[in-house]
Amino acid sequence: MKIVFFGTPQFAVPTLEKLLNHSEFEVLAVVTQPDKRRERGNKLTPSPIKAIAIAHNLPVWQPERVKKDKETLTKLKQLDADVFVVVAYGQILSAKILNMPKLACINVHGSILPKYRGAAPIQWCLYNGERETGITTMLMDVGMDTGAMLQIATTPIGLLDNAQDLADRLAEIGGDLLVETLLKLERKEIQPIPQDNLAATYAPLIQKQDYALDWSKSALQLHNQIRGFYPNCTATFRNNLLKITASAPLGSVSDCDLPPELQELIHKLPDLSNTSDRPGVVVSIAKGIGAIVQTGEGLLLLREVQLAGKRPQSGWDFVNGTRLTVGEVFGTGS
Repeated sequence: MKIVFFGTPQFAVPTLEKLLNHSEFEVLAVVTQPDKRRERGNKLTPSPIKAIAIAHNLPVWQPERVKKDKETLTKLKQLDADVFVVVAYGQILSAKILNMPKLACINVHGSILPKYRGAAPIQWCLYNGERETGITTMLMDVGMDTGAMLQIATTPIGLLDNAQDLADRLAEIGGDLLVETLLKLERKEIQPIPQDNLAATYAPLIQKQDYALDWSKSALQLHNQIRGFYPNCTATFRNNLLKITASAPLGSVSDCDLPPELQELIHKLPDLSNTSDRPGVVVSIAKGIGAIVQTGEGLLLLREVQLAGKRPQSGWDFVNGTRLTVGEVFGTGS
């Protein structure tokens, strides 16, 4: 089966590698986003997919707008591919492109469709506190993740999983599912299933304001925001911006889902259930772990933070380094 691969970030790498290592598939070319400049050094940096393609001596095309780039469109047509595979490419494909491959244009999407159509399905499913997610392979059409579904693979979500953890796991699942999908599609063993549009939800691009932590929210809501939008959620501390990159909600609803070491910690803490402190106040220090902060409902343990201009550090190192004390206050992020 002759394939053209469209993809850009690390999430797409396992799928491309599995195609390259499978005897049934021949990857003809790779289409990826143009190189981008990194903040440090301002050097042009290739996408992870481009790096893999170069290592395998594959043609790489990087149009600014693929559906408007006549040269790329001509090359794609000339390849006469069986399948176009799209994994987190980052551009919308036109109907003209979708109709080029002989067999199909197939997308590997990071959710159980029709839930979380759009650009950031992994992040928003965590933000909303989902307990399960997965990968859907689908036939592409001109809509936003609206095509008929081919196969679905699911995975549970742990309470402490963040967006990076989940993306890494789903990327591997997606690669395996895509291989299985292509083989079954070639053998005509799959019947595409239309999506229920009435059940659809959306996962839009994340905006700057989505990162700001508001301590009047519940501990579980804040925790889901921190892990969903990892590693960028912000609060303020002593009038400086502070990223909170790992947390744990403490309370009867979530305690049973915490790892044993944190459950043990909770049993050793003094009774904090009747605290009347306002949201954002440090009500206790968990020795060896970090600060415990009052929220609008429940308590939030800060497991990892990052001061502006510094590397991430454990919550306990932060407590020691700043000499944090009970009664200090974290402010809303920006």
